[in-house]
Amino acid sequence: MEMHLKAIVVDDEWLALKKMENLLAVKQSGSNVKVELAGIFHDPYEALKLVQKEKVDIAFLDVQMPVIDGFELAERLQQIQPHIRIIFVTAYQEYAVKAFEMNALDYLLKPVHQSRLVTTLNRAVGSASISKPMPEHAAPITLCCLQSLRYIDAHGEVQFFPWKTLKAPELFAYLVYHRNKTVSKQMLIDLLWPGYDAERATAQLYTAIYQIRKIIKAAGLDLEIKYKDEGYRMIWGTLRLDVEDWENDVRQAAELTSDSLNKHLSIKARYAGDYLEEHRYLWAEYEQERIRLIWLSHVKQIAEYYISQDQHTEAILLYQEMKEKVPDMEEGYFGLMKLYASLNYQAEVRKQFQLVTNKFKEEFDVPPSKELTDWYGEWNNEMQKLNLKVGQI
Repeated sequence: MEMHLKAIVVDDEWLALKKMENLLAVKQSGSNVKVELAGIFHDPYEALKLVQKEKVDIAFLDVQMPVIDGFELAERLQQIQPHIRIIFVTAYQEYAVKAFEMNALDYLLKPVHQSRLVTTLNRAVGSASISKPMPEHAAPITLCCLQSLRYIDAHGEVQFFPWKTLKAPELFAYLVYHRNKTVSKQMLIDLLWPGYDAERATAQLYTAIYQIRKIIKAAGLDLEIKYKDEGYRMIWGTLRLDVEDWENDVRQAAELTSDSLNKHLSIKARYAGDYLEEHRYLWAEYEQERIRLIWLSHVKQIAEYYISQDQHTEAILLYQEMKEKVPDMEEGYFGLMKLYASLNYQAEVRKQFQLVTNKFKEEFDVPPSKELTDWYGEWNNEMQKLNLKVGQI
């Protein structure tokens, strides 16, 4: 069965345009694809005008053009028609490899040969992804940012994104964090490519956006990246976000009782790790700290409930977990000090005080809070008086 593709070709060299026009006009031996040329364009803006009026399946784009390079043009074309398939055409091997790595459907090196074009056209026909049938009661897809960037598909399976560069996932994560808000191009360039010249940084941004769009499409995520007012906006659809769901559940959870304890424990168990912890993005540190403090407050509530029920071992384990998760905060140490004091484990109280004192000295060159040191001073005085009395008996 013969397949039809409507194509455009954009190149700033007339000779290259005519060469591609002639190649595409010929019946391709070894391929069942028939190409209908919607237009060949020396001016990229004319190509943009056409795709606003007419559906196009595939675009052959030169990489190096003076007004708009191929990467930017691909970006703009996909804003108008998200499903258009891009083929980069270039005389330079380094651009060809880069275009391929950026998740373009394919790349062609000039001069383009008929046999190589056949491979590209066959790839274009087969590029539509075949997805697994959806279960009858499919769960919503969840994007995960706790610990690492990944997603849980409609079948409940954890999936990792096949990123091919380091900056594309960071850009994706940044746009997710600022979802439904427009982030300026310049801000993104300053954040992700601060050492690049303007032309190179802009090209990197366009190719990263292009790769992200391909990843979103392949994963079936209900997201859309729109370009407007010299910036990008992540339009959020029905996709769930694990950190958002977790935070809402913490805030809306019922008061801790014997009936609600298991619910609170299940919420706690969903905290897989700090926000984007494995990626170490500097800009994410504020959000990491904010989410971590919510976790800390929630775990403190559970520990205090255990203490009220005389479940001391469970409470001790939670305070130890606080120390491991947030070692630069004193809540875990202070909680253990108070609990050990109530159990009259004097040596353990002193041990925790020494640990937190050393930690704060080494990390911040300051003592623990006045509240903690005052509490410890009062407790230590009481213990010395008590021990003195016991020694006099």
